[in-house]
Amino acid sequence: MSQPLTTRPTVAGISIFPFRQPPPLCTFLFVIVLFVATFYTLHHPDAVTPSLLFSRNSHNALRLHRLFLSSASNATISSYLRELTRHPHLAGTKPSLETLNYVQNHFKSLGLETHVAEYEALLSYPTHISVTARFSNTTTLEFDLNDVPGDSSSSSSPVVRPYHAYSPSGSAQGNVVFVNHGEERDYHALESIGVSVKGCVVLARKGETLGRGAIVKIAETKGALGVLIYAENDGGGFGGIERGTVMRGIGDPVSPGWPGVVGGEKLSLEDELVTRRFPKIPSLPLSLHNAEIILASLGGARAPLEWRNSGRVGSGQRVGPGRTVINMTFQGEMKMKKIHNVVVTIRGSEEADRYVILGNHRDAWTYGAVDPNSGTSALLDISRRFALLLKSGWRPRRTILLCSWDAEEFGMIGSTEWIEENVLNLGASAVAYLNVDCAVQGSGFFAGATPQLDGLLVDVLKLVQDPDTVGLTVEETFKSQNNIIQRLSRVDSDFSGFLHHAGIPSIDMYYGADYPVYHTAFDSYDWMIHNADPLFHRHVAMAGIWGLLGIILADEPLIPFDYISYTEQLQVHRDTLSTLLEGKVSVNPLSMAIQEFSLVAKEAADEAKKLKEKSYSKDDVAAAAKRRELNGRLMLVERGFLDAEGIKGKEWFKHLVYGPAAEPESKLGFFPGIADAIAINASEGVIEHEIWRVARAIQRASKALKGGFT
Repeated sequence: MSQPLTTRPTVAGISIFPFRQPPPLCTFLFVIVLFVATFYTLHHPDAVTPSLLFSRNSHNALRLHRLFLSSASNATISSYLRELTRHPHLAGTKPSLETLNYVQNHFKSLGLETHVAEYEALLSYPTHISVTARFSNTTTLEFDLNDVPGDSSSSSSPVVRPYHAYSPSGSAQGNVVFVNHGEERDYHALESIGVSVKGCVVLARKGETLGRGAIVKIAETKGALGVLIYAENDGGGFGGIERGTVMRGIGDPVSPGWPGVVGGEKLSLEDELVTRRFPKIPSLPLSLHNAEIILASLGGARAPLEWRNSGRVGSGQRVGPGRTVINMTFQGEMKMKKIHNVVVTIRGSEEADRYVILGNHRDAWTYGAVDPNSGTSALLDISRRFALLLKSGWRPRRTILLCSWDAEEFGMIGSTEWIEENVLNLGASAVAYLNVDCAVQGSGFFAGATPQLDGLLVDVLKLVQDPDTVGLTVEETFKSQNNIIQRLSRVDSDFSGFLHHAGIPSIDMYYGADYPVYHTAFDSYDWMIHNADPLFHRHVAMAGIWGLLGIILADEPLIPFDYISYTEQLQVHRDTLSTLLEGKVSVNPLSMAIQEFSLVAKEAADEAKKLKEKSYSKDDVAAAAKRRELNGRLMLVERGFLDAEGIKGKEWFKHLVYGPAAEPESKLGFFPGIADAIAINASEGVIEHEIWRVARAIQRASKALKGGFT
């Protein structure tokens, strides 16, 4: 049972007094002071009035931003998270419907236009799991695969037992081989010392490069019978076990490439398009404690030198196969389940047909305090603050959508089905997608974005107080920690479909690089208040950043995209690729395309500057038409990087600059087709063709930004 949370009262996320329990009289006086301060904020002559909110000059925009920030409340966000995490809510289960209703009712209670988009999807659940080891001394040990705090019997727990969704049912028995991170280079290292995994069960520690599905796929190609995967963080010392999916690709596996609408076409489980999404050998997650028991029992050759003394692997580690035998069993069931996305629409006043989308998924493997409901609670608070602004007379220039996705943990299913159903409208009308999955994992702000959004993100960070350092903004601490905005080539949250399939400019943000209770039963409200964010100040900061990004993208007369920044990033990518190729293949097609893009980006920036210099007026029809036309071109540029054929081996992913590579050994975080060709040692002709594909994509983007026709 969690202890009650005591928070520091905040105004605009700023602590009023040190963290301690105040006496009753102090509490009463503080409430009075806070009421007066709130009244002053909302009613002082300098505060935003309804008439001013409709006036879109920079001075009143700043007042609007201040009003949004000043309505923050860490206690309110805490209360949202407490309700969201009262019980586990795995997608497709009855408790998940309670979470759905809580989120939906919250939006409706604010008077926001709310609807539910329903789909059917194939989800995977466990019915029986077991792992038993027989050691060289003939003793046996059946491992405890339960990680529920304080509960030795999983049968009575509402938390799903640790498993890998979409693992095939079956048993595997064989000698154990430790394969490090399960990468191709790890198997090459084993081969160099005469170790084969054929006919064995492999034990892999999760690394930073490969996801679970890729680890299992490679093991399968090497002839392994089964896979056990463990994480070297151990759930904060509690023995947590990391759940997850091993499905390949994203979205509903029985409606690949089209939306899984209720009553729509579904492929059979035997269809090749479906079976290729699933592994052919069983896999299970294991706790660090249990993994170390197995590791300590292994004989055979010593681990390759580069594996030793890394993480928890010692200098004397052996890899097997010795006399330790594992017998593992997974029995699961595939079920068609209804999933539900909740969508709030805040209609724009002038460009209502253009959309700024904020999204977070709602479903969780267990209690989900970090993943994903720290983000959900921030989204609920943003909706509350937006409702306050609407009551004050504000309406965004463009339409804002607030989206609560379902079944993300199974493979971004809820958002993917929605994207597939709305892909044409998104291509024509979406301005940007702003994703927050785990809002707070720990300390330090991190973000990934498409390059045209870099400048806007940095500007917003300058407006929000750092939650951990008094007197500094988030931008100042972000810069002081030498953090950089990453690129979004990974496929690990709901931004993937928006960017990689639909070509929508995107941002993904979170506090904390990592956390030890990821996908375990310990990801609870109690863990959050004792570890990641006791006073919910980081939640307040994230909600402030996220909401301000949405307001600015929806309200600015000219969409604040910077394609000169994009040009500079493309040039860096080109130079990195050129160095990797060592002159064996020419990158001139890329250079020419980037040069053209640079010229067009400069022209667009000059055009935007001239339009900004003119005073804004709703009645200036000619200027409004010019702004709308330029905004249309700014929106379409990212779509130019899409290619109809997609990435070879991952054809659903269309983005040739920041799509995900199909080959796990790819060495670039960009240009996935080129990276894959290099990784498989393709011929120079194949690499050159991929370079030309990217060059043509950049040319398409240039034409979209320039407008008109050839």
